[in-house]
Amino acid sequence: MTTKTFPRTGSSMTRRQFLYSSALAAAGASALSLYGAATPRKLAAGDKLRIAAVGGGGKGESDIECCSTEEIVAIADADQSKAANSLKRCPNAKFYFDWREMLEKEEKNIDAVMVSTPDHLHAVVASTAIKMGKHVYCQKPLTQTVYEARHLRELAKKHGVVTQMGNQGSSESGLRRAVEVVQAGLIGPVQQIHVWSNRPIWPQGITTPPGADPVPENFKWDLWLGPAPKRPYKHGVYHPFNWRGWFDFGTGALGDMACHTANMPFRAAKLGYPSLVELVDHSELNPDTYPKTSKIRFVFPPREGLPETEFFWYDGHPGDQSVKPLRPPEDVTKDIREMQDKLPDSGCLLIGQKGQLFSPDDYGAHFFVKLSDEKELVDGKSHEAAKAIPQTIPRNEHPGDGDPRQHLEWIAGCKGGPTPYSNFDIAAYLTEIILLGCVALRVGKKLDWDGPNMKAVNAPEAAHFIKRQYRKGWELA
Repeated sequence: MTTKTFPRTGSSMTRRQFLYSSALAAAGASALSLYGAATPRKLAAGDKLRIAAVGGGGKGESDIECCSTEEIVAIADADQSKAANSLKRCPNAKFYFDWREMLEKEEKNIDAVMVSTPDHLHAVVASTAIKMGKHVYCQKPLTQTVYEARHLRELAKKHGVVTQMGNQGSSESGLRRAVEVVQAGLIGPVQQIHVWSNRPIWPQGITTPPGADPVPENFKWDLWLGPAPKRPYKHGVYHPFNWRGWFDFGTGALGDMACHTANMPFRAAKLGYPSLVELVDHSELNPDTYPKTSKIRFVFPPREGLPETEFFWYDGHPGDQSVKPLRPPEDVTKDIREMQDKLPDSGCLLIGQKGQLFSPDDYGAHFFVKLSDEKELVDGKSHEAAKAIPQTIPRNEHPGDGDPRQHLEWIAGCKGGPTPYSNFDIAAYLTEIILLGCVALRVGKKLDWDGPNMKAVNAPEAAHFIKRQYRKGWELA
């Protein structure tokens, strides 16, 4: 293992650090100019995929473990201590604090990049890698903003790289089966969708604390901030894990979980761009973090012969005694409550003209069906009409459960195999629509949405939430 040594980065930047950072940003721009037209290296099924991992702790650790069949060439993490387990697992991997330096120096030694950072870094890392001709696996949500999702979608298509987002439910046969059942018309055209989550399980509904704390050794706070505005380090407030609820770093409960729970209904109902998005209900709002609870309504216009569809999102943690979590109305979920005595903490319900389909988990991998002339919900594996519907979507035949199979499907795609099911063409589309809910929440008013032009026609003030400002030296590639 090779360890790079850097000046300690705290809440303020010395002249030496500033000059180093500026030089590195310039080097990154130079690398992109050299490799901007790069194409992926052709790989055979027996080749090892050479991977650079951005993020070695937390989800990054499990992502690296899921790719243990391949070669982890290098690992970058602003917090070396969090990457310790991954570095032990991959003793030959080089370590870097700064992912920009890693990509510059390892460009010729890698085929692919995994992005397992906080949300605010996803797009800047992924776009840089794609422009260098590298395949990309990126954790969900794919990006932090609507514009970034559209940007990655177009960029991946242009450069011909193999991509996959880390919403591992996509690899489950049950999710793909649910999509087949709905699209075969068993429950009729979908008119309403209700999706709910037990998130947040991290702090939200709080404001920025005063003061600053010493930055721990071997943690580069300025690198962790990346494109986000500068702010003082506070121990345990943002890093690790708690960044999810902060506007500058995360996407709240909606961004974190809807890439899982809304994935199946988004695909099944062919939702496309909404025409309207509005914040219906919420707990107390503040200028720094997402609220503890929210209810958001999306309206999707008629498309591909399907009728207008309403989509409702609800969140809130049932263990939070300070608020009541928001959930679908009892009359809408009557059949679910009769079957299970109570509504599960997370799930989704699709209501069609001829029946309903309910999934009681985050991934949509297990589902129940009830047609209009039936008395109760029946497991989709046992429902006679559902069983008769032919398979139309290829299955992920790789071993394991959702997480390693999601990675293995991507790895196989990088070696000439089938296109991954959650490639950026679909994953960025899903992310873009989900993040519109975050925009509506922050604007606080109904948005009339022009999807193709990425514009809230009645709310010009939404523009700076749709496309963010980047700190100098951290611009989107």
